[in-house]
Amino acid sequence: MSKQDFTTYQSPFSWRYGSDEMRKIWSEENKNKLRRKMWVELASAQTAYGLVSQEELDDLKNHQDDIDIDRISEIEKETHHDVVAAIKEFAEKAPIGGGKIHLGATSMDIVDNVDTLRTKESLRIIENHIKTLLKTFSTQIEKYADLPCIGYTHLQPAEPTTMGYRFALYAQDLLEDLSFLQFVKTHLKSKGLKGAVGTQASYVSLLNKEQAEEMEQNVMSRLGLDPVLIANQVGPRKIDFFVAQLLVSIAQTLYKFAFDVRLMQSLGFGEWQEPFGEKQVGSSAMPFKRNPRKAEQICSLARYVESLSSNAWENASLSLLERTLDDSANRRSYIPEMFLATEDILTSGHKIITGLVINENQVKSNLEKYGPFAATEGILMQTVKKGANRQEMHELLREISLQAWSDMQNNKSNAMKELLQKNETLKQYLSDDEVTKLLDVHSHIGTAPERAKQLVAMITQAINE
Repeated sequence: MSKQDFTTYQSPFSWRYGSDEMRKIWSEENKNKLRRKMWVELASAQTAYGLVSQEELDDLKNHQDDIDIDRISEIEKETHHDVVAAIKEFAEKAPIGGGKIHLGATSMDIVDNVDTLRTKESLRIIENHIKTLLKTFSTQIEKYADLPCIGYTHLQPAEPTTMGYRFALYAQDLLEDLSFLQFVKTHLKSKGLKGAVGTQASYVSLLNKEQAEEMEQNVMSRLGLDPVLIANQVGPRKIDFFVAQLLVSIAQTLYKFAFDVRLMQSLGFGEWQEPFGEKQVGSSAMPFKRNPRKAEQICSLARYVESLSSNAWENASLSLLERTLDDSANRRSYIPEMFLATEDILTSGHKIITGLVINENQVKSNLEKYGPFAATEGILMQTVKKGANRQEMHELLREISLQAWSDMQNNKSNAMKELLQKNETLKQYLSDDEVTKLLDVHSHIGTAPERAKQLVAMITQAINE
């Protein structure tokens, strides 16, 4: 990464969040390089129709990478139009071919296609991060598929589940995100070359209808883009909306995971611990702190991604008739920042799940402490099967559970087993051995291990397709 100028405002996304690879995609340098590429490809296609001479094309190609962004900025101060400024700067460098730059095009024929190229490359990076994270989740799912742990509903102890099954919940959501990404990729179409209001009138005036269509297909094919059938001055902002919703969905998945990490690391749970470096500092005032910093950062960035996504909805809705500039300024910042933030969320999630510390002693302790309560459902089912009244047994088990819970709140051990075994009503239906068997948490995790492992197989297939 190049040295930052910290004497002026720097966005945190310029250096703190996201990768240099993603920053490069959305850099001014790359934007201008891709714009030059668009103009050269357009001129190259027009050469075949005699609109641009070979000498003019060669001149443009020879100066394609000779870009002076400072000069572009200087011209823009006069023109108040960034694309015109870039055209003029290119023409200064290429005096022979400069007069043919942008022939027939409108600004958004260049800008929109360049943004689609950058979005396409950004989605490739996001897809790789998702697949990497899914692989890591799969490893943890397999490792802990059979490890019982207490489940929580309403943040209160519920029935047992397994640690691997809990991890599978996050991974399943992420797998859905990967599927959504494939949908977005197939619908990621560019504006193409359609002129000021999308009718191709300018290109038809230079060529004819068939040649204008042919030229668009040739240029888009060389760029690796698929043009939409219908456009106005810009490509459909619905496509931006799809991209934004994908990034929001990924952020939501990792928010859920990160928030659960924060809960599981807190006192009262204590089963998980996000990685904590040897020299990491939790607090400037409290040396003992081991805060879930990465998980909190994920949640913070995920909320930011969600807040940015409204721009995509509004841009699609508020670009009136054939085009207004309601979208132009915000797209310069919200699109790259959504990508950079989502990428950082994914890489942080990978760091957490890779190094997540599972405190198995605390897992066992919580299970032993709260697990017996979960047996009440199985006991209810078995007693009713043997002839008991379901409603009467439910009330009895509720009373026994409340007594055991009250004892625990007074720092006594969970006496659920003893209370169940000595109850005269229950003795009519269940022996002490049957109660003991029903209290075994392994009899209360259902098909969780098998389905968690089944998800791993689905993930493996998806990431290898």
